[in-house]
Amino acid sequence: MKHRSFGVFCLLFMALTTLAVFGDDFTVNLESKVLENFDNAENSLYVWRKEASRYAVGKDEADKDNPSFANMGLEDGDFFPKLNFFEIWPMALFRNNRENLELRSLGIWGKFKRMGYNWIDIYPTLKSEGEDAKPYEIPIPGRVRYLDMWVWGSNLNFYVEAYIRDEQGVIHTIYLGNLGYQGWKNLRAMVPTSIPQRRRIILDPSAASTLSTTDKNSIYLKFVKFRVWTTPREAVGNFYVYFDQFKVLTDTFESIYDGDEMTDPDWIRENWETSGN
Repeated sequence: MKHRSFGVFCLLFMALTTLAVFGDDFTVNLESKVLENFDNAENSLYVWRKEASRYAVGKDEADKDNPSFANMGLEDGDFFPKLNFFEIWPMALFRNNRENLELRSLGIWGKFKRMGYNWIDIYPTLKSEGEDAKPYEIPIPGRVRYLDMWVWGSNLNFYVEAYIRDEQGVIHTIYLGNLGYQGWKNLRAMVPTSIPQRRRIILDPSAASTLSTTDKNSIYLKFVKFRVWTTPREAVGNFYVYFDQFKVLTDTFESIYDGDEMTDPDWIRENWETSGN
């Protein structure tokens, strides 16, 4: 009997010790963060651009390697997809309370020559880098639980994906939803727990220059792009898709421990990078 009681005591002690060690992993501070609202293109940090797969109307003709390109006399109206911003928004999100707000949504007008698995990518670039800017990947703060966006569909059997990149450079595809509905709908997708978002080891000095003091334990995911897919049995000759309010639900809690200040990037720069030894 005594041996059994001792065994139960050991199990309880191990369980309590485990909770004490890993308790921080269960502490959360969930916040909703808007990554892009598409409302004011002039004040936004980003310029949103688009790219399409083969068979987009005008794409093949626009191939600069085609010797006869200069003699085709093509105009801007001959190239698809098109991207623009419009004074429209989901009523469920804002209703008519738009005083002092400049509400916009991003719209895509697509045309393909053939039915099939065609795609259109929508991705950001930094406005500060001008017309020749390369695609920019938006850092997502905290440990992301959900991606969330309002999308207008016209009851076509298309679907939308989001692409995110982890710290190792691996791109993950997250299915946001099918567009087989009419009007605005809030699409939400859980970020798989298999995607790493927590640092296993203490911050190393080489990473200090790219992180702020609140990022010490997190691994930032980066948003790469959206992709709209068509499907083989759906009409693709003329269609529209609109996006609004792209946000994330993310855990921004950071645990504090003895010696926490020595992972501060400013402390590392001051005490190591400028020490000269």
